[in-house]
Amino acid sequence: MPKSKEFISDSESDSDNEAPKKKKTKVEKKVEKKEPPKSAASSTPGKAGERTFQISRNRWVSVSEFRGKVMVGIREFYEAEGELRPGKKGISLPLDQWEKLKNQFDDINEAVREMSK
Repeated sequence: MPKSKEFISDSESDSDNEAPKKKKTKVEKKVEKKEPPKSAASSTPGKAGERTFQISRNRWVSVSEFRGKVMVGIREFYEAEGELRPGKKGISLPLDQWEKLKNQFDDINEAVREMSK
């Protein structure tokens, strides 16, 4: 039968000579947040002349061009990785529908007032 191999240390304690092991930590990627405009009345220029207007914390109105046509869009955004990204909830109105909506604003506003009583 083979004899067991035993390590005999020259010093009294090896643990005194060893440095404590450090735990590995994840390095978090720091992403700069894009700051929205300070007030709802302000707008910011975007890509290709697009203008955006904030109407609530995560809802924006944009005026942009798509395939040569001007569009008015209302979209809900969400935050991911420190950036605002467009969500699925939204609508883009071509100019003719935007004009119809504007022309019906007084009637819509009256209906809102009646329902909120």
